[in-house]
Amino acid sequence: MTRSEDFDFVRDGTSILNVINDVIGNPQAFVPLHEPEFSPSSWDMVKDCLDSGWVSSIGKYVDRFENDIAEACSTSQAVAVVNGTAALQVALMVCGVQPNDEVIIPSLTFVATANAVVHAGAVPHFVDSNQNNFGLAVEALQSHLNTIAERRGEETYNQITGRRISAIVPMHVFGHPVDMDPLLALAKDYGLSVVEDAAEALGSTYKGRACGSLGQMGVLSFNGNKILTTGGGGALVTNDPNLAKRAKHLTTTAKVSHRWAFEHDAVAFNYRMPNLNAALGCSQLQELNNRINQKRQLAQSYAQAFAHLEGVEFIQEPPNCQSNYWLNTLRLKTDNPSQREHLLGLLNDHQIMARPVWTLLHRLPMFANCPKSECTVAEKLEMQLINIPSSAHLAGDLHPSRIQTLDLSSN
Repeated sequence: MTRSEDFDFVRDGTSILNVINDVIGNPQAFVPLHEPEFSPSSWDMVKDCLDSGWVSSIGKYVDRFENDIAEACSTSQAVAVVNGTAALQVALMVCGVQPNDEVIIPSLTFVATANAVVHAGAVPHFVDSNQNNFGLAVEALQSHLNTIAERRGEETYNQITGRRISAIVPMHVFGHPVDMDPLLALAKDYGLSVVEDAAEALGSTYKGRACGSLGQMGVLSFNGNKILTTGGGGALVTNDPNLAKRAKHLTTTAKVSHRWAFEHDAVAFNYRMPNLNAALGCSQLQELNNRINQKRQLAQSYAQAFAHLEGVEFIQEPPNCQSNYWLNTLRLKTDNPSQREHLLGLLNDHQIMARPVWTLLHRLPMFANCPKSECTVAEKLEMQLINIPSSAHLAGDLHPSRIQTLDLSSN
């Protein structure tokens, strides 16, 4: 890694700005980080809900959306809910996480990952990240568990806190898949459930398998800035029909089926996705493959443009993986936070929206006393990563010399 002082803000910052402007066609107006895009079918399906009056949590589009999402994720089951945080909370609960358990998550993730753990009554246990794909670092986790974990029969306990460790939540950062095979093997050795936080990874694959389909359950987000949006919304996906049935029951106020009586058999949640949002999602799914192609085309153009630029590296998908490139990412060859802040200021001042990676969760006040491993890689990445404009439609503005046909069937 280049030393901090080798990054020249005036030289490298201006060069980065020029490259981005060149790739996206020297825009004359503000360029957001990731914009939602809608087709005419979006208007038609949403209008159908309004015309029919079926706008709440029951309707044909909810069922259709669940079927379509399951197919997109190569799973047999999907349960549509109000947002990704709710999806992760319920997924953890149906996978056996109990109050006061510890759930292993990366410190480098969006705050919703940890919030969902707490909403499920559990305690986040923060671990380090992989320097290449930014996801949970499996070797570092193995070393950490060797130090703090104790097996008691089929269960694993934290010797320091005395709490049971019941699950791992790998998060596919910016759509780049975590190295899942060794993680799944490690989880099996310790008797831990694996719930994928695939909120950013719809359409990404790991060794030909869809992100979200690799653990006991996966969760997705359809927030306005995601590759596919329902305005607000999320989903749980799984190949286990029993887990899906329980999740659907808990997200529908645990109402026992009856023609008219209000019978409920558990303290549960009103988390079902409204038909109105699902209609928007159905129309969006029709565009998913094309949108991924556009985003991969944009990423390829960035990669070519940044290939020989000093002071910065454009992040490409991990080996044996296909990323949806939800957010295109630069790694600065400096770990000086003031340099990063100067660059963010320069880009945003020139109408190019850019943002840093999230503040590491173990630094946030509400999680300061949670258990954690050493997070030296994540702490460096926190100072180095910057997201740059990633909307799919930007690929349409590329110069013809930069447009190449991408083979999305293999890496």
